[in-house]
Amino acid sequence: MNQLDLQGRVAVITGGASGLGLAIGQRMAASGAKFVVWDRQPMANPGPEVALQCQVDVTDEASLAQACEQTIAALGKIDVMVCSAGITGPNTTTWQYSAQDWRQVIDINLTGVFLSNRAVVPHMLERNYGRIINIASIAGKDGNPNAPAYSASKAAVIGLTKSLGKETAKSGIRVNCVTPAAVSTPMFAQMTQAHIDFMLSKIPMNRFGEVEEIAAMVSWMATEECSFTTGAVFDLSGGRAVY
Repeated sequence: MNQLDLQGRVAVITGGASGLGLAIGQRMAASGAKFVVWDRQPMANPGPEVALQCQVDVTDEASLAQACEQTIAALGKIDVMVCSAGITGPNTTTWQYSAQDWRQVIDINLTGVFLSNRAVVPHMLERNYGRIINIASIAGKDGNPNAPAYSASKAAVIGLTKSLGKETAKSGIRVNCVTPAAVSTPMFAQMTQAHIDFMLSKIPMNRFGEVEEIAAMVSWMATEECSFTTGAVFDLSGGRAVY
């Protein structure tokens, strides 16, 4: 594992209690960051790499505001935010998709990212430093069949990232996103096997991504060295879509 310089940085990971978010937080902690978990279901037995846990609903403004205050009070600042909290929603055609399922996916995957970004930007502007990394998806570029809400939400996250990146470009804040192809995490339990097989068939490397591979890229994006890139989309799709 290459050593990255995150010494003394406070890194908040939404959805950090499991899956991709946990892997990202662990990699950042290994590089010297203080790993803060914001999750609806905090870990029962967090490891020593976890500096702080906050029970957070990313769709709730008050919950996010409280988590910001708690984190800053405990650790003094927020340098990095990674928005990893998300759900897949059901796998079905657009015309069979229920409005209730649509709203839930959009609320968590898009509005949750918007509210999380909005919650930390004023603090980062005051300090003239910050790194925000939003976890989008290759589905936001290509559009996966039988995943209309997920695809739409991730496409919107890309647009939100570009907008906020331009708004904060003259400050010390950098806002970027990544577009992973399928990565084997507990989220697979939310999908049908047919959808999982479809996603694998689209990856030229003929394998799923590893959480450690995503964590490595995201952790570099969280460093001070990622200084001249903002509003950008970093591909992590095994060659599926490199645009």
